[in-house]
Amino acid sequence: MSTANTGKPAGGVRWKRFAGMLALLTGTTTALFALTAQGVLAANFSISGMPFVVTATHLHGDGFEQFATLDSMIENSPNQGDTGGQVVVIVSAIDKAELTKLCQSVSLGGMYLKITAGDGDTPVKADSLVVDSDLISGDADFRSIDIGGDASTFNKVRDPAGGYIKGGEGVFGQQADTVDIANLRQNNYATTAARFTLPHLRMTFTSTGC
Repeated sequence: MSTANTGKPAGGVRWKRFAGMLALLTGTTTALFALTAQGVLAANFSISGMPFVVTATHLHGDGFEQFATLDSMIENSPNQGDTGGQVVVIVSAIDKAELTKLCQSVSLGGMYLKITAGDGDTPVKADSLVVDSDLISGDADFRSIDIGGDASTFNKVRDPAGGYIKGGEGVFGQQADTVDIANLRQNNYATTAARFTLPHLRMTFTSTGC
């Protein structure tokens, strides 16, 4: 077996793919920060198809809604795999959210881009927070919850235009006055907010995710 040096870098990172992912991620992050700064909720945009993990030791939310929807990627997205470019997700919407020790990481093929923010004294805060996930885990406590409602009638989470964030007609959902989740872990495809405040923000490349 030949052991000749091919000139390719070791370590399993596909650098051209990494550079492309980084450019895409940077553009997406810049766009979301711009929307956040303007107080605009991006209710419908094409997802990259790259999932990212979010964890928090505790989440508290005033005004909570949850229902299912379908997220779509751009046509012929390199990340669509066998999904056909669409992913069924759980939409979790919170009117006023606070998260303690937030961690977010996205795999870039051999390393992770990791973001951390918030602690016990200065939690992360968000208004009209909407998260699209295919996995959520933690220890949850809801107050005044209604389960099985039509998501098109929901009225717990306001949008920046003055109305309410709602699901499709006939879509099963649940809403509550408050939600508390300890040891939160989500596998997400999209996050939007009218405002997102991230105290003690740190962004870095690491060998491990959240």
